[in-house]
Amino acid sequence: MPTTGTTRTTRLGKGFHQLWASVVVSGLGDGLRLVALPLLAAQLTDDPRKIAAVALAGQLPWLLLGLLSGALADRYDRRRILWTVDAVRALVVAVLAIVVAAQAATVPLLIVVAFVLGCGQTLAGGAFVGVLPVLVPDEARPRANARLQSGVLISNTLVGTPLGAVLFGLTAALPFVVDAISFALSAVLLLPLRGDFRPRTEVLPGTLASLRRDTVAGVRWLWRHRLLRRLCLVAGIGNLVGGAVIAVLVLFAEVELGLDGTGFALLLGASAIGGVAGASATPRLYARFSTATLLRLTTAAAALCVTALGSAASALTAGLAIIGYGAANVAWNVTAVSQRQELVPIELMGRVNTAYQMVTGSAAALGAAGSGLLAHGYGLRTPFFVAALLLVTACLLSPGCSTRRGRTGRRP
Repeated sequence: MPTTGTTRTTRLGKGFHQLWASVVVSGLGDGLRLVALPLLAAQLTDDPRKIAAVALAGQLPWLLLGLLSGALADRYDRRRILWTVDAVRALVVAVLAIVVAAQAATVPLLIVVAFVLGCGQTLAGGAFVGVLPVLVPDEARPRANARLQSGVLISNTLVGTPLGAVLFGLTAALPFVVDAISFALSAVLLLPLRGDFRPRTEVLPGTLASLRRDTVAGVRWLWRHRLLRRLCLVAGIGNLVGGAVIAVLVLFAEVELGLDGTGFALLLGASAIGGVAGASATPRLYARFSTATLLRLTTAAAALCVTALGSAASALTAGLAIIGYGAANVAWNVTAVSQRQELVPIELMGRVNTAYQMVTGSAAALGAAGSGLLAHGYGLRTPFFVAALLLVTACLLSPGCSTRRGRTGRRP
């Protein structure tokens, strides 16, 4: 087991810090949109099914395009994919800002925009996971992933969501204007990133048949790897829960807790506070505990916090519960992504990762849809209690690997 000193003295390098800056800038804009989009939807309708449909539209691309995005990421320069996608998303959000300023926004339009942005996120997700291993050595990846998670949480949820509520209160279009600018800046920051982000294996012409062959290879590799297959299942349950919670949180905050838009944003910010704490603690926990123990503890903690959130009668109780949920969720994610980067060959990283994320993204979409239906039929608290039961199941299904990380960064 490595000492913590070894991890701390490993330099992350200039390339990582460029990537971090791009992620943080883009995350700020995402945070503005994270609160502004549901607030705008809630202005247009009070039907939880329609509001959940906006969240669902953002998750559907993982089901439709997830595997294709992985095949593309293993064929083309991953850095180029990232900055191209950010440039396109900047244009899409700029158009949305103009429509909102003209007071012409509708729920169907929000659904379309959420879907298009989700497509961009899917394509970027396939490429992003293969960039970090090029920039950061094996032994420093848990710390690098934790810093990325912390940076995103601070810019996205801790700063972005309260700022989004304030800007939305000034004028509904303003958060989307800033979001478009953030995507453009992110693309600019990615342009000078140095490294070989091209595929390491020979790439055949991009015919549909060869793309299908590559996609199948990634799915087959993931399915045959017992540990990652089990991890993918648990991650799917966790994302189903996350999709369910976020889809109805805006109405839950308004109806059950009596919060306005700013209060909803602060509730989201509370999850970021927990997430930053969880990300900061994870490298030390990762070095001390087995992966299996850490995954199970964080899943169990998330189940308790979701139960407390669904039972909350005050904003303070809900805030404390969501802080705990954020910490547990981020600690789980940092552990899981570090293990994926360790176990998956770099030439398969895009395909295997997107096969994995297709499952988790599809689960989040199902969670959003199911949450809206449960809230409409049985009340706004019901989705939280069902989500807690699912997390208990995920805890029982967590991978049984009990080994610790060795000094070389490889598991025996």
